[in-house]
Amino acid sequence: MAAANESRETRTFLISVAAELAGMHAQTLRTYDRLGLVSPRRSSGGGRRYSERDVELLREVQRLSQDEGVNLAGIKRIIELTNQVEALQSRLQEMIGELEALRANQRRDLAVVPKSTALVVWKPRGR
Repeated sequence: MAAANESRETRTFLISVAAELAGMHAQTLRTYDRLGLVSPRRSSGGGRRYSERDVELLREVQRLSQDEGVNLAGIKRIIELTNQVEALQSRLQEMIGELEALRANQRRDLAVVPKSTALVVWKPRGR
C-alpha cells in the first residue's frame, strides 16, 4: 500500500490538467490553494504541481460543497480532522508494529522453568 501512495504522490499534473481531471476551473484550484484546502507542491519555478491525491481531494471538496452543502470553512475543518485521523492511524500502526517486535523479542528471551516443590530456606549471614 505504501508503494501505491508513493505513486499517487510522485506523478504530478499542471494546474490546467488537474483542473480538468477534477472537473473544475483552474481559478478555483488557485482559490482552494490560497484558502489552504488543497495545497499542491511547487515546481522550482513556483508553478503548482498537483498529485493524484490532490486531484482526489479536489473532487472530495467539490462533492462536499455541491452534494452535501458544506461551506468552505467546514470543508477545511473536515480536511484538517481527516488528516489528523490519518496521522493518528499511522502512528497507531507504528506502535502496534513496535509492540509486536517487543513481544517477539520477549518470547525469545523467556526461559521455561520447570515447576518445583523444593523448599528453600534462607538464612541471613551474621554481621
